[in-house]
Amino acid sequence: MSGLETYCAEITDKLNCGILLLDVDLKLVMWNQFLEVHANKKLAEIAGQSIFSIFPELPQRWFERKITSVVQLGTPSFCSWEQRHHLFELPHTRPITTGSEFMAQNCTFSPIKRNNKIEHICILIEDVTDVCYYQSMLKKTMNDLALSNRIDGLTQIFNRKHWEDCLAQEFAKARRHDHKISLIMFDLDHFKLLNDKYGHQGGDRVLIDIAENVTSMLRLGDIFGRYGGEEFAIILPETDIKGASELADRLQKSINQADIIFQKNCIKTSVSIGVAELDKAESHYESLISKADIALYKAKSSGRNQFCVYE
Repeated sequence: MSGLETYCAEITDKLNCGILLLDVDLKLVMWNQFLEVHANKKLAEIAGQSIFSIFPELPQRWFERKITSVVQLGTPSFCSWEQRHHLFELPHTRPITTGSEFMAQNCTFSPIKRNNKIEHICILIEDVTDVCYYQSMLKKTMNDLALSNRIDGLTQIFNRKHWEDCLAQEFAKARRHDHKISLIMFDLDHFKLLNDKYGHQGGDRVLIDIAENVTSMLRLGDIFGRYGGEEFAIILPETDIKGASELADRLQKSINQADIIFQKNCIKTSVSIGVAELDKAESHYESLISKADIALYKAKSSGRNQFCVYE
């Protein structure tokens, strides 16, 4: 090895990334200290071996196509951790907990020419475990933030704003395709008295349990939200007044019969329910809310613990 080659080898061995050199038959020619340490294999023992025997985890067909493209075009190619978390199973040494025991990698494939002919392919392997981890945490945080903008913090169902956005969309679809849509709105009876007796924590327990109870009785496409303090609303796509009334009857009976336990107390409660169906003459979703609200008021003024249909 010449003095210049020795000097270059010393430099590559000090780099905090992997440098791997293959011939056109995909046999290992050399790699640097970084790979020798992380792969725990001595170059002298494996030089000349196929890359697939050294790293059997490599996606062979994909890898061969990648190399063929680099050789035929004579241009570098890149594979990021976002496309494939890693190509080579090299353990990361970062003091962080990730979803993989192997380092996330950016890999660059570069053709190496001699006498105007490509004889080798150099693969640069960059450890981007930190980037992967913090990008994943950022993505999770952004998703959590987006979810918190849609979800009621107490009951974990949709908040009013997102629920109304959903109603506007479902209303528009129903009008466009001449589909049925119904709305249920219900209110806890004598909720103020319940709060006075058991405190706000007891009231919160009731709201949470009722939300869970109702959620368990809905279809996948139904849209359930907290409309106000103790008022809830359910959008029922593809549902006529008969189907909505049947659901309202089941909800009223289920809530009335449920035992809500709070600090060894068994709390009984009931709801008043209003039911309405989309009318072909309506041009705004707010009118459907108004109709369900009128039916709800009728249920409350008629003695509560019942459901009424808008007429």
